Amino acid sequence: MLNKLIKHTTRSFKRQRSYIIINIMGLSIGIACSLLISLFVLNEASYDQYNIKKDRIYRVVLDGKIGGQEIAAASTAAIVGPTMYREFPEVEDFLRMTGHGPTVIEYDGQTYTEEGWVDADSSFFNFFSIPVIKGDPSEMLSSPRRIVLSESTARKIFGDADPIDKALKMGSDTTKYIVSGVMADIPAKSHFNANLISSFMTNRRSNDPIWTNNSFSTYLLLKPNSSSADVDNKIPDLLVKYVGPEIQHFMGITLDDFLAQGNRYRYYLQKLTDIHLDPSIQQEFKEAADPKYLWIFSSIAILIVLIAAVNFMNLSTAQASRRAKEVGIKKVAGSTRGMLITQFISESLILSFASLIIAVIIIELSIPYFNNLLGTSLALSLLSNWYTIPVLLLFTIVVGALSGSYPALYLSSFNPYEVLKGSVKNSMQNGRLRRVLVVFQFSVSILLIIGTMIMYRQIKYMLNKDVGFNKEQLIVINRAGALGTKVKSFKEAVMNIPGVINIASSTAVPGRNNNNNGYMLEGKKDETLLLQTNWVDYDYLDTYGMTLVSGRFFSEDHTTDQEACLINESAVRNFGISEPELARFMKPSDNGGIRYLHTIGVVKNFNFESLRNPIQPYIFCLKTDDILWGYLTVRISAQNYSETISDIEILWKEFTANNPLQYYFVDEDFERMYSQEKQNAQMAVIFSILAIFIAALGLFGLTSFTVEQRTKEIGVRKAMGSTVSGIYMVIAREIVILVAVSALIAWPLIYYIAAKWLENFYYRADAGILTYFAGFAIALGIALTTISYRILRAARVNPASSLKYE
Repeated sequence: MLNKLIKHTTRSFKRQRSYIIINIMGLSIGIACSLLISLFVLNEASYDQYNIKKDRIYRVVLDGKIGGQEIAAASTAAIVGPTMYREFPEVEDFLRMTGHGPTVIEYDGQTYTEEGWVDADSSFFNFFSIPVIKGDPSEMLSSPRRIVLSESTARKIFGDADPIDKALKMGSDTTKYIVSGVMADIPAKSHFNANLISSFMTNRRSNDPIWTNNSFSTYLLLKPNSSSADVDNKIPDLLVKYVGPEIQHFMGITLDDFLAQGNRYRYYLQKLTDIHLDPSIQQEFKEAADPKYLWIFSSIAILIVLIAAVNFMNLSTAQASRRAKEVGIKKVAGSTRGMLITQFISESLILSFASLIIAVIIIELSIPYFNNLLGTSLALSLLSNWYTIPVLLLFTIVVGALSGSYPALYLSSFNPYEVLKGSVKNSMQNGRLRRVLVVFQFSVSILLIIGTMIMYRQIKYMLNKDVGFNKEQLIVINRAGALGTKVKSFKEAVMNIPGVINIASSTAVPGRNNNNNGYMLEGKKDETLLLQTNWVDYDYLDTYGMTLVSGRFFSEDHTTDQEACLINESAVRNFGISEPELARFMKPSDNGGIRYLHTIGVVKNFNFESLRNPIQPYIFCLKTDDILWGYLTVRISAQNYSETISDIEILWKEFTANNPLQYYFVDEDFERMYSQEKQNAQMAVIFSILAIFIAALGLFGLTSFTVEQRTKEIGVRKAMGSTVSGIYMVIAREIVILVAVSALIAWPLIYYIAAKWLENFYYRADAGILTYFAGFAIALGIALTTISYRILRAARVNPASSLKYE
């Protein structure tokens, strides 16, 4: 029985060689695309899975609304973790973490620049399953000025020498840190990166008792069988107990009155494994991935496989007339319908398994390119997990069964009497189902084309939009604190370098905001207003090319500017300030009093963060000499800018005892804000092209078969005087109609999908009606290009030869 089935299948393959090649190509590319997308989706969804206690670890999230401004951040006060540990019996342990920026490490006369310096409590290794190579996990972070290095960092600094008890100078800190341990490198699929972990108690704010000073990430390890919901339910009473008195002290109103004004202030627990896929929360460490994209690409994977399966169905049913006699003869010879279905499904499964092998080869060849494109480390490890090969085989069987089921049922249903009489062949000429399947394929293709065009249009809009300042030819120097009290002298020296136009000092720069502080407005003392705060010097406005709407900027001619401020247009509008020059902002001072800041000007709105978000209220305060941390921004000329930067670097090393210069270009930094969108758009382009290619393959095969079926008709038309172009139009007209119908189906679908996607951006580009027509035109052009060669070749054949056909 099996030998007979193999024999029939082999003969069938020989008769359909060209269509088999097209089917295998389509299925191979479809399976490869779907597997690549699946690898990407699974990679993004598997962050923090390495932790043994992952199901019991939760992060505390601040959810608030103050002065009309929403807050969702992984930021808590230093006191939150210890208090929850003390008062909630469900909590087994707590961990606080906070990150530093790029840091210069000095050891034995050598300097090293490292990313990923984190302060953490001694409980770090009780939370995260990171192997310890050297040191005692319970003691490594239990004393001030202790630091643990990752294996790669230890090797970079010490080579093969033992780093334990060696002293490191960290940044501008004059007191050295002692190496107390070495740990394995943090896995790439973790929501944070840490190459150096220092003891949290070293942080000067580690014992800050103020509940409203939210600056740290806090994690809780719950006891086995404890519920996070139980902890969430207890948090409101905790806030009444501890936050209520602070609201009363700083604002003069009760917590109930504060909440009655429409404000909100609460904490809740977020599961560790949910962190990476929640972009709604402001992250301290790695940027979260947007799960919408995972859904989008998962859908694309399914659609691409369906397009490949539709190709198989189309070509198989199109050849039904060719195989009808085979079916009729087999039925007359005694084959049952079940036997025929088994044969046709077997053919489909063999093609599917052949396609899987080719797909795996395609993935192995293309995966380095995708890793480079996405900045990730995808890998198809067939033997790393026991379930990988069974899942691939099951997937292939599903694809093969899906592709071959309808053709098998359709072909096996032929009546042998009707087949041998020839009536079946004539009844299949209309091909209604094939038209429906072609419409499906091109609807998906047009949807992907238009969707990709809209994505690129939005990215181009964000990169080219006027952000309210001139971001070209601006470099930002990190770690201004390395200069200590020599910032002013350094600025004067830099201004003498040819090519330097201006230089400014500040605690924040656009794209790198670090202080969202609460203020009160005189006359509205019972309201708290949130403003992004930036302490700047006198040259900041000119360096960035920002515009004043009214008033003036800080000036050395006005000694009272130490108690002055400027605000942006959003602050004026959001807070209902009718006369900005008369407004005074109030802020609690360190000595318990109130500091008043009178407004001297209004700055035109500028985008200080991603265009996904609206411009929030912003306040500029004058940077005093005792504020040493922050950034330096230098505007340089476009001519010989590399030489200018080299001269700045020489000066920097002179002023900082040979510390390396760390800088970046502002325009490039703004582009990095949209790196996820750019990567996803590139992926969409690639998979859209492949989807269209698969659809075009099927259309080419279908057209080839149609032309074969209509060879005699073409000969008759030519004999009757039809031109080549006339014959072309007769056959191509149906394709034009099908693509037009596809566009009518795709347009409303992509309009809805694009509208939902664009909701992620406060500033968004108008897709425009031309984009939709362009998608239709591209699909139609591809379709006509695909079929033209086959139609024109048949139309040019001598009619005498065509009339002899069949």
